[in-house]
Amino acid sequence: MSIATTIELISNGRAAGATCTPDLAAPTWDFDTVPGYGPGSSMSDVIPTSAPRQGVIPDEYRNAPDDELHERIERAKATLGDRVVVLGHFYQRDEVVRHADFLGDSFQLANAALTKPDAEAIVFCGVHFMAETADILARDDQRVILPNLAAGCSMADMADIDSVEAAWAELTALYGTEPDADGRVPVIPVTYMNSAADLKAFCGRNGGIVCTSSNAATVLEWAFERGQRVLFFPDQHLGRNTAKAMGISTDRMPMWNPRLAGGGNTAAELLEAQVVLWHGFCSVHRRFTVDQIAQARREHPGVQVIVHPECPMAVVDAADVAGSTDLIRKTVAAATEPTTFAIGTEINMVNRLAAEYPQHTIFCLDPVVCPCSTMYRIHPGYLAWVLEALVRGEVLNEIVVPAAVQIDAKVALERMLAAKPRPLAGQRDPGPAATGTAAPSAAATGTAATTTVRA
Repeated sequence: MSIATTIELISNGRAAGATCTPDLAAPTWDFDTVPGYGPGSSMSDVIPTSAPRQGVIPDEYRNAPDDELHERIERAKATLGDRVVVLGHFYQRDEVVRHADFLGDSFQLANAALTKPDAEAIVFCGVHFMAETADILARDDQRVILPNLAAGCSMADMADIDSVEAAWAELTALYGTEPDADGRVPVIPVTYMNSAADLKAFCGRNGGIVCTSSNAATVLEWAFERGQRVLFFPDQHLGRNTAKAMGISTDRMPMWNPRLAGGGNTAAELLEAQVVLWHGFCSVHRRFTVDQIAQARREHPGVQVIVHPECPMAVVDAADVAGSTDLIRKTVAAATEPTTFAIGTEINMVNRLAAEYPQHTIFCLDPVVCPCSTMYRIHPGYLAWVLEALVRGEVLNEIVVPAAVQIDAKVALERMLAAKPRPLAGQRDPGPAATGTAAPSAAATGTAATTTVRA
C-alpha cells in the first residue's frame, strides 16, 4: 500500500496508526500558494521568502483520477521516447517512482542523466538542489525540469550564500590565509550535496569540495590533506558523525550559528577547531531517537538497526550500521537469511524496501508516518502536466543555473566525483548489490536567488 493511501486511511479513521499531521491527506496543490514547505517533516521549518512557489496547474490535472493520470504519463513518455528521461529519488512516493527511468539518491540520479545522451529533457522527480545539480552536469542543450517548483529542501535552505560568505569572512580574519609548513591552508569549505548551487560554487572558488553521504569520509580526508580545518555546511549531523568516525573529538567540532557573532563561539574555541559545523539539519532524520532504537530492540530481539548519517550522533552511535541511502539498500540486499531491519530514513524508501524484500521484516524506526514535506510535493498530476507540455513542445518549470555559478560549482562537483566513497571506520561495505540505478517496474513498487526558474 502506498504512503499516500496509508495516510488517507489513517486520517479518515479507517486504519490504525498516526501521521504527523492530517493535512497530509489533503491534495498537494492545496499548499502550493501558501507559505511554508507543506505538511510533513519540514512543516515547522522556516522557509526563505525567496523560495520558489508553484503556480496553480490546470483543473484537468488536479481533478483527474489516479488511473487516468498514470495513463497520460505513460502515453506522453511513449510519445517522447528517448527525448526525455524521468529521474526518481528514493524518497519519492510510489505513484511517482513507477514512472521513473532511474531510481537513486541525488548524485546517482545526476549521473544517470548523463547516461541518456539522446534525452533533450531531464524531468527530475526530487527537490530543487537536485535539479540544479543535474543542470550543472548536463549538456548545455539539455533542459532540466522540476515538476513542482515548491519541492525545495529545508536543510539546504538553512545555509544561504550571504550567511556563508559572512562566516567565511570572520573565519579567515581569525585564521588568516597563509598555508602552514606542510602547505595546508587554514580552512577548507565543504558543502553537502543538499545545498544550493551558489554554495557549491562558493566551495569551487575557495578551494573546497562537495560531498555526498556516501563519500563524506573520503571528502574530509581530501580536505585535511589540503587544509588545517574544515567548515562543513549545511548539515551538522553528517559532518559530526563522519568526523567522529574518523577519530576527531567532538570537543573540536564547534557549531556555527550564523545569527551570532563568531557563530556563537570564542576565538579560542575556533582556533582549536578541526571541523566547524553549520547549524543545519534534516527534519526527516532528526525525528529518529535512541528511545525508538531501544523499543525496536525490545520488541524485535536480534533486529539490525540501520540509520542515515543525517541522524543525530546519539542515534548513529546506538545503531548497528549508519550509511547513505545506497548503503542502506546494499545492506538489506546483501542479507542472505531472513532478517529483521529497523531503518531510520524516509518512510517511502523504507516501505519500498519492505515490498522489494518480503523475506525480511523491515519497518521504519519512527512509527508515525511523516514523509519528507518537499519530496511529497511531487504528485503524478505535476508529472503529467510537464510531460504533456513537452509533447506539445513547451518546457515548463525549467531549472537554469546561471553560467557564472555553473563554472565554479562544477569545479567542486568534479572534485567530489573523484572522491570515491568508502565505508566509515568500523563499517563493512556490503558490496555492489542493487544500487537502485534503474527504476523498478510499476508492479514492483506498487535556493532560488541564484537560479532562474522558468514556469
